[in-house]
Amino acid sequence: MQVKPTEEVVRFLEPIAKEVGVEIVEARWNLREPSLTVFIDAPGGVDLILCEKFHRAIDGPLDELDPTFGAPYTLNCSSPGLDRAFTTPRDYERHMGEEVEVKLYAPVDGKKYYEGVLCAFDGQSATVRTEEGEKCFSLPQIAKMNLAIKLD
Repeated sequence: MQVKPTEEVVRFLEPIAKEVGVEIVEARWNLREPSLTVFIDAPGGVDLILCEKFHRAIDGPLDELDPTFGAPYTLNCSSPGLDRAFTTPRDYERHMGEEVEVKLYAPVDGKKYYEGVLCAFDGQSATVRTEEGEKCFSLPQIAKMNLAIKLD
């Protein structure tokens, strides 16, 4: 199945996302089903109602864009999930000042796992304030960084 690149689809959808008050985090094709999933985030979080609102807003315009060149596909809208790894500079910037979990490829000061508050990001490294003090990790050291999930 031939599809338009996700970058083109995201560029096309960004003005609509802005109108709805969401940010497109990622778009992903699954050519086996076939389906397009658009992951969104918003201040205050994403719920089913917001996903449905965004889905309705982009459904018609996507038909006009014709991202599958006439072939049928399923459109899904979703939140990125609480444990989604930070993959872009925008992910780090968006979660500045929030509690994060850091999993490293190799130990730093004898540990491969840290929790703390993300307090700096310069595009090459992320600094986390932990109980032991501030720790700076270069991006190649980080296997996964995501929001800390706290179940009260």
